[in-house]
Amino acid sequence: MKYTMKEGGFFTELPFGRLDVSGDEEFGFRPYQLLVSSIAVCSGGVLRKILEKQRMEIEDIEIQTEVKRNEEMANRVEEVNVHFLIKGKDLKPVKLQKAMELTRKNCSMVQSVIGSIDVTETFEIVE
Repeated sequence: MKYTMKEGGFFTELPFGRLDVSGDEEFGFRPYQLLVSSIAVCSGGVLRKILEKQRMEIEDIEIQTEVKRNEEMANRVEEVNVHFLIKGKDLKPVKLQKAMELTRKNCSMVQSVIGSIDVTETFEIVE
């Protein structure tokens, strides 16, 4: 990928469109937002595929994240909690927990940050 400087940040052109990145939200997405989004959406996509392969009837998955940053170390991202709200038919918590374990092992973004960022994944079944 090629990044070009612009006022207040940088941008890149990708097949889906232009991505503006900046430390100032006025000029683009902040880098930590993209990092957290990558972890959350990668996990969500992997979880969705696993649940489909297990033939679980999923109607919706919402992802909520909480981030802990260390101001004393350049606002380093230290923890990301990824919480899934899963809606579907006849969902079994034990099966979902096993799917969560597989998700962690198969999400490339989570695997990329292990050892530097503490990532936890939790879920709840919603009506």
